[in-house]
Amino acid sequence: MKATAKAHPIQGLVKYHGMRDEQLRLPYHDSISVCTAPSHTKTTVEFDPDLDSDTFVVGGERLADHEADRVANVVARVRELADADHVENPVRLESENSFPSNVGLGSSSSGFAAAAMALAEAADLDLSRPEISTIARRGSSSAARAVTGGFSDLHAGLNDEDCRSERLDSPLEDDLRIVAGLVPAYKETEHAHREAADSHMFEARLAHIHDQLAEMRDALREGDFQRVFETAEHDSLSLAATTMTGPSGWVYWKPDTLEIFDAVRDLREEGVPVYFSTDTGASVYVNTTAEHVERVEEVVSECGVETMVWEVGGPAEVLPENEALF
Repeated sequence: MKATAKAHPIQGLVKYHGMRDEQLRLPYHDSISVCTAPSHTKTTVEFDPDLDSDTFVVGGERLADHEADRVANVVARVRELADADHVENPVRLESENSFPSNVGLGSSSSGFAAAAMALAEAADLDLSRPEISTIARRGSSSAARAVTGGFSDLHAGLNDEDCRSERLDSPLEDDLRIVAGLVPAYKETEHAHREAADSHMFEARLAHIHDQLAEMRDALREGDFQRVFETAEHDSLSLAATTMTGPSGWVYWKPDTLEIFDAVRDLREEGVPVYFSTDTGASVYVNTTAEHVERVEEVVSECGVETMVWEVGGPAEVLPENEALF
């Protein structure tokens, strides 16, 4: 009735934007990402008959309103799937991140992935990670990919049989290094997703996204670093064009964001294999190889931002009892 799980956040490589169904979190098209480690979310859940109601605590703060509703969607799906009587008891869920949240570093992906993994374990569900990814998706589409880990591909669809994540094998997993340039700026990803289809750039994005996805899958299988991260960099610019041309005109980037972009391009002129990427936020992922990561981190740090160096993270996993948060 109690379980703890850990999941790594994702960096979007070919990102989804907009949802055809907000309740089920069904995206308009496929999306591909890579998990970043050792950054992670740890979550403990327990179905407890002594509780009066479900309680959700993240980073020491009790969730309410829309954020609580998103977690409740995940819990409700687990209850639908489980045969065990104890899942009808109120659930206590506590979660904490090892990295800053809500600044464009994928905290919702690892948060809902860890929650889904822990809930499935506590509910005695015998499911594969692609199956658990459909539970995590009820909280965040990106979380589906955090469940399967590594380089993962979330397929679009109208049901759980189709809209689930699968892991993509790639020889790049061992050599990739990600320098995260932290640019603190609160973001409103949910609103941007709701407005996506109202941008006049959205149809243009849909028209080319399938070629981007095919390019990314092929480049990952071939281990072609340049093709993978050149595609990811271009996709970041495409995403920004769509968010900026929606009704609210979301502009996530800050001066530090643009300074990092310029620094990355200057490094490329020097022959360093390095590319930038952003999700819906001001922080920047700078992708390079193990050979060049020290030089790249030095240059990104000179932009006046905090940096973290990450590697490719694995799938969500259940942790032993002694690692529980309560």
